Amino acid sequence: MTAYRVPSPGADDLVAWPEAFGTRFMVHVDVEEEFDWHRPLDSTNRSTSAMRAFPAAQRRFADHGVPLTALVDHPVATDARAVDLLSEGLADGRSAIGAQLHGWVTPPLRPLSPGDSYAGNLPRMEEAAKIDTLTRAITRAFGIAPRIFRSGRYGIGPNTLPLLAEHGYLVDSSVRAHYDYSGDGGPDFRGVGSAAYRVGGLVELPFTTVFAGRLRARGPSLYDGLGGVPMARAAMARAGLLQRVSLTPEDMPVADALQAVDVAIDQGTRLLVFAFHSPSLEPGHTPYVRTADDLATFWRWWTLIFARLEQRGVAPASLDDVIAATRSTTGIAG
Repeated sequence: MTAYRVPSPGADDLVAWPEAFGTRFMVHVDVEEEFDWHRPLDSTNRSTSAMRAFPAAQRRFADHGVPLTALVDHPVATDARAVDLLSEGLADGRSAIGAQLHGWVTPPLRPLSPGDSYAGNLPRMEEAAKIDTLTRAITRAFGIAPRIFRSGRYGIGPNTLPLLAEHGYLVDSSVRAHYDYSGDGGPDFRGVGSAAYRVGGLVELPFTTVFAGRLRARGPSLYDGLGGVPMARAAMARAGLLQRVSLTPEDMPVADALQAVDVAIDQGTRLLVFAFHSPSLEPGHTPYVRTADDLATFWRWWTLIFARLEQRGVAPASLDDVIAATRSTTGIAG
């Protein structure tokens, strides 16, 4: 299977943010079932027990004035208890419900090859059917149609955006800037940076990733070249020369994330997109939060990040804020 290389946006495609929007940030949550990250994906793994931690977690974010964009998958949307917990947790009036497609647990179901876990690799009609099933389930569960979408495992494909437009979506967030999953059969995002852009009638909000370190100006090309040399990327990161950093508390030390926040702002990124997985809100469900100490580290990460963002004058944004800003006809690209 030939990997899908996501096209680079042109300068005219970049969202021109209104000056009044300033520099803002969003927090996206992949709200999903628990599964063993080290085992093959299994359509029978649909437990959503970690959702019991969601309301208290949302209150922590609300205490900082931060709305959440909850990207909900099929097991959550079809579990009445999980829906109740999520509805309770998003009652702040600013948080929003979106969709996240895990193709291996979203009907119509069939045995999938590893590459087919990236839904964008599926035949068009099959991907369309899964998007339709998920969208209908979320709409029934929450009484509102989702407007933002993420393909699980960032598994976007050549048919994904047209299908989303047909289903009424306005925003996609399936792109992980500067990452390449082609070795596993997934998409290649190496040509896409962190700036929001318009494509296929939608607005794309990439998961913010930057290159930090003294050689960051040479980031994309140098980082790609280092991939062919064993341990070279790790050595460059330890030396403070070059490191690829995504804005997530999951496996990204806070010192690196703080540096990445500064780099993104200084580079002119007008919307920073943070992300994490909902099962990380309770120990034992993801590789990132195994113990109570890990969970304490998770929350300390956010406390320090929010303090840095406030120091830099970067305010939180809701999905409504972002949609309204992208509908403006005047502004500055970035």
